[in-house]
Amino acid sequence: MKKDLCSISDLTADEIYHLFTLAQNLKEELKTAPILSKLRGKIIALVFEKPSLRTRVTFQVAAFSLGANSIYLSPSDIGLGKREAVKDVANNLSLWVSAIIARTFAHKTVLELAQYAKVSVINALSDLEHPCQVLADFLTIYEIAGKIKDIKIAWIGDGNNVCHSLILGAAILGANLWVATPKGYEPQRAILNKAFELAKTTEAKILLTNDPNEAVKNSQFIYTDTWVSMGEEEKAQIKKQAFLGFQVNEKLLKNAPADYKVMHCLPAHRGEEITDDVIDGPHSIVLNQAENRLHIQRAILAQLLG
Repeated sequence: MKKDLCSISDLTADEIYHLFTLAQNLKEELKTAPILSKLRGKIIALVFEKPSLRTRVTFQVAAFSLGANSIYLSPSDIGLGKREAVKDVANNLSLWVSAIIARTFAHKTVLELAQYAKVSVINALSDLEHPCQVLADFLTIYEIAGKIKDIKIAWIGDGNNVCHSLILGAAILGANLWVATPKGYEPQRAILNKAFELAKTTEAKILLTNDPNEAVKNSQFIYTDTWVSMGEEEKAQIKKQAFLGFQVNEKLLKNAPADYKVMHCLPAHRGEEITDDVIDGPHSIVLNQAENRLHIQRAILAQLLG
């Protein structure tokens, strides 16, 4: 039976920790054997509606290092829902490839691909969630802190797709997450309700505030992202005005504990949501997150297709 990864909530805590172990084991294996044969003969289609650096490169390298091949399909190659119906794309690709990696605008496109595809569909970013990014983030936290349960994380910025996956992941894994956004930019209520339900089992604490200074107090990990997501360019000036005071800079970080770590999923708009001295500073683990995109996505492919 095929397994999809459309949302981080498709996974249990045990499944997430299994992916962490698999990612770390593969990382060690590949130090002595640059290419493994775990997925030899598999073909992976990358169906992208949005441009990408980290997602495209890490998935293609992950596939190659496991012995699989990948095919990149740009927006002009398919035209999901425009040139061809999503259902037809899913049905056709299922005849030729072993998995579909989808990077889309609308989350419903990922869900429709998963509904009709006979092969695994992996959400490589949609307007609602970014599960692969957040799995890499929690792997990074786990490697640094040695645990996730009861770790305090602060999210500073927009209640966007990364924030949604982080909220759900924290609830599943028992982390404590403070989400600081300007008024009107909070995460979606449906995501919060789902997280609150999950947190009943794990005792995770998910708290909302409009005060970034409050959020960073006692937070070991402080996470931010661009204020203007792809597809929101027309809102840029309005959002930049609304987010004044939400920049992750040295002044804000004076409220954080001495051993804090700064996170960003990239690409960063330096001088907007984060300053150069912070993202390039000694507390930054941004490149650790970027590297772990490769390792966790390799584990996802090995688990779903192996």
